[in-house]
Amino acid sequence: MPHTASPFRYPGGKTQLYSFVHHLLEINNSTDIYIEPFAGGAGIPIKLLANDQINYVWINDYDKAIYSVWDNILNKPDELISLIQSVPFDYYSGHEISADFSISFWKRQKQVYLENKNHQHSIELAFSTLFLNRTNTSGIITADPLGGLQQKSQTQIYVRFNKKTLIDKINFIYSVRNRIKLTRLNALDMIPKIRTTVDPQDSFIFFDPPYFAQGKNLYYSSFNESGHANLAKEILALTNYKWITTYDTASQINENYKVAAKRFEYYLNYSANNKRRGKSLEYMFASPITKINSFDKVNLSRLPE
Repeated sequence: MPHTASPFRYPGGKTQLYSFVHHLLEINNSTDIYIEPFAGGAGIPIKLLANDQINYVWINDYDKAIYSVWDNILNKPDELISLIQSVPFDYYSGHEISADFSISFWKRQKQVYLENKNHQHSIELAFSTLFLNRTNTSGIITADPLGGLQQKSQTQIYVRFNKKTLIDKINFIYSVRNRIKLTRLNALDMIPKIRTTVDPQDSFIFFDPPYFAQGKNLYYSSFNESGHANLAKEILALTNYKWITTYDTASQINENYKVAAKRFEYYLNYSANNKRRGKSLEYMFASPITKINSFDKVNLSRLPE
């Protein structure tokens, strides 16, 4: 498998926490089911399956466009692969295609996306979403294409569109489809289902909600301030489950988790929507029963009481 097992390029970059999360699964003896209620590109759960480090994963995303990609990978991979093969450029041959032709194709897919973004099972929505994610700046669906609409920069639209790699990833995910549960639920509705269907003894949950400050700019499915507070109450009520939650460092978020969670801050590398790579200070919260410590590139610092 490639270095990243997900077919997405996704803002936030939480896949870089893979080694840290795998470490948490090991020290918490959680080897049966791994759950992400805000899965997005699902880089960590798919890589855990690729390395055979978990039995099952439950991935959930409320965004209809993101859900459509996963739904079609698991149920109609051949149709999705056929559409990928129809793209008139890729990493290896992109320089042979005229910029006007490339951008014309990109504009058609942007229009398809806008026309179908509410059709959650649509193969057209799935392909346009994946195509825009692969060819847009930082993988952000609403952004302009890599290299800009004029294709004047050194970076061109095709540099992140490698057909063979994409198809290999889709085929792998389809091959382990019986170990993947996919849902499209609001997280506030999903948490009660976790309580009634998932054994807390051998499971682990990673909550990665949209950022408090910038989520509305990166995700269509986001929360307002009261929504973040309600989500915190539901997460904190999972007292007998092992979970972590990551967030940007908004004071309101720290207050939401102050009473009943282990609270840390750590640095995360970022590149989404930024001209230069850098580091972002973020919060990480954990349930009282979760064993957690610094590991690999994640250096946790306890927040003051």
